[in-house]
Amino acid sequence: MDNVLGTLNGIEFTIGDSLLELSYLIAALLFVYGLKLLSHPETARRGNLWAAAGMGLAMFTTIVLHKDANGTGISLTNIWIIMAAIGVGAVIGWIIARKIKMTGMPQLVSIYNATGGAASALVALLEYPNAIAGDVGSILVTVLGLIIGAVAFSGSMIAYGKLDGKVGDIMKPFMTYINLVLLALTLGFGAYIIISPNPPVEMIWAIYTLLAFSLVYGVMFVMPIGGADMPVVISLLNSFTGIAAAMAGFIYSNQAMILGGILVGSAGTILTILMCKAMNRSLINVIIGSFGGGGAALDREQGNIKEIMLSDAAVLLTYSQKIVIVPGYGLAVAQAQHIVHELDALLNGKGVDVKYAIHPVAGRMPGHMNVLLAEADVPYENLVEMDDINPDMPNVDVVIVIGANDVVNPAAYDDPTSPIYGMPIIDAHLAKNIIIMKRGMGKGYAGIENFLFFDDKTRMLFGDAKDSISKLVSEIKSM
Repeated sequence: MDNVLGTLNGIEFTIGDSLLELSYLIAALLFVYGLKLLSHPETARRGNLWAAAGMGLAMFTTIVLHKDANGTGISLTNIWIIMAAIGVGAVIGWIIARKIKMTGMPQLVSIYNATGGAASALVALLEYPNAIAGDVGSILVTVLGLIIGAVAFSGSMIAYGKLDGKVGDIMKPFMTYINLVLLALTLGFGAYIIISPNPPVEMIWAIYTLLAFSLVYGVMFVMPIGGADMPVVISLLNSFTGIAAAMAGFIYSNQAMILGGILVGSAGTILTILMCKAMNRSLINVIIGSFGGGGAALDREQGNIKEIMLSDAAVLLTYSQKIVIVPGYGLAVAQAQHIVHELDALLNGKGVDVKYAIHPVAGRMPGHMNVLLAEADVPYENLVEMDDINPDMPNVDVVIVIGANDVVNPAAYDDPTSPIYGMPIIDAHLAKNIIIMKRGMGKGYAGIENFLFFDDKTRMLFGDAKDSISKLVSEIKSM
């Protein structure tokens, strides 16, 4: 045939094959470029569009140019089914994106992780019977894709339930041993399937058993983890989804899926390691499910709680030169991001320098506070990372802590018996004055007392953050 470019090991390569491979290369480059743009909020939207264009190109060229081993393309019936599925998914995604609130973004990310894991697991489940007995490489990637995809699916669904308040925590010491046993059983059974000499068509029972083990492990892996530890968990599950997608790409010998999965998996893994460092935890603790949980209260004298009146807080803030706001999950719960921005704009108008100190694991997902404040149009240059803001803390007139707890707890520095000892924190205790906004004296995820509350420089402003800040804005405007 005229369009045959050549043969390799008896396999003919056509112009269509070359164009398909070229489109995958272009798609991969668009993925990388999009990922680079995602590194900054001002270019993140364009990054999403470029990466989406790459995926769209890969999907289009696959539908048009893909040929099976017999040289037959995708049937018209299957093309219509594919287009209908894409259309339904696009409509559902558009509706969700329009309706989701920023406070619900962690739940949405968990659902997306779950769907990605489920898709990869289904690919492995459907393709396993087609594997050739004794082809260890093919069966290996299929089994890995099933395990990782199933764990990502069930684990992400539990993470969604925890973030949405539908699922509670099971934080018992025995959970670590149960998870280790489940992990060993899952990996052991997977190894048995890989090395088994029996044809895959005779091992269908085994692949479904492995699926069950993987789903149960995904559930048990996330169950002991507290809601405040979700930034690490979501990042890890995201990397699982990427790795599972790469495994699916190996199954189909699809370069676009392989490269896309590798990018997602590697980015998620790097972010997970950074999150672990920010929590002073090891990655192995996350994997075996012993991450987070309660700790004993510190055994030392608490001191006295000192409250501050709204009028006094308004005066203090108005006549300050430098103010730092430390947002936490309580800010998201109160949906106070817009009124906080109104407060900082009001103070800026009075000549006060206002910045936001962002802890890497504040909130329920990586970058949660950045996303939340970006929704309120807080300028990105006003969001300062922990390592950059800490050296300037002694020069700050007032630190306002809104709904944050363990990320400002000085026990991380001065109490070796504390569960958070060694964890990097925002040095709010070094500021000249500290105002803490909380509903009450509740503890953070570590279950320990925050002795910043009893510091001589600290004043507590109790109540709903949104309501308190609204009243504070009114007080300042009336001055």
